[in-house]
Amino acid sequence: MMQHPYTIALFAILAVAIASWVISVFKNDVSFVDSLWSLFFLLAAAVFANETLPLGARGMLVVALVTIWSLRLSIYITARNWGEPEDYRYQAIRENNEPGFTFTSLFIVFGLQGALAWIVALSLLPAISNDAALGALDFVALLLFIVGFIFEAGGDYQLSKFKSRDDSKDKVLDTGLWKYTRHPNYFGDFCIWWAFYLFALSAGAWWTIISPILMSILLLKVSGVAMLEKTISDRRPKYAEYVRRTNAFFPGPRRSQGATGEVRS
Repeated sequence: MMQHPYTIALFAILAVAIASWVISVFKNDVSFVDSLWSLFFLLAAAVFANETLPLGARGMLVVALVTIWSLRLSIYITARNWGEPEDYRYQAIRENNEPGFTFTSLFIVFGLQGALAWIVALSLLPAISNDAALGALDFVALLLFIVGFIFEAGGDYQLSKFKSRDDSKDKVLDTGLWKYTRHPNYFGDFCIWWAFYLFALSAGAWWTIISPILMSILLLKVSGVAMLEKTISDRRPKYAEYVRRTNAFFPGPRRSQGATGEVRS
């Protein structure tokens, strides 16, 4: 009996998640799941493409874009975390789930991220498998992807250069893309996943809108903006002033502060 490509993708993602969990047990560090996050989507895209061959123009384009986005993000996160101790977020999760975190991390870290990636990857399936000709909406999607990639990759590059400076410890990056939004990399990811949905929409799969909606919730309310801003003010005292002057997510002009302390647009 033939399995549906979406089901095959789930099994593939969970297999990688379980194997990665085994490695984390020996390393006593679950942080590298962050490097796997984007690779889960590449794996799903590969499954969808393999089950669809030969690919149409849209399918080839989407697979190429997923590959570029996924590998860039995974390599960046791996390089950033190389040689570092377990990320503070996972240290907190570990402390809150002891004793027994070694076992439960299979479900609350690796399994959870794998399952979320599988749901978000839903829009990739029709975008890759549909062989209809490219239309105007596909070009809008491509443009949105490019904008998103510039914000995400550019924001990551600017942040890494900033953190490499000896005097950056107590300072806040407020130049470049970070002048217009406090989270250009997350905004870029947001654009990228709405772009993938537009590819799916162009293929007639309007119902896959759950994919970008879930990713947007994760970025804004769960593991992205909300989680980072809970602690960053404690680590960087000047961040509160940065918050008053700079949009949280969607880019916009910097707000100036008058002599009375009033914030002006």
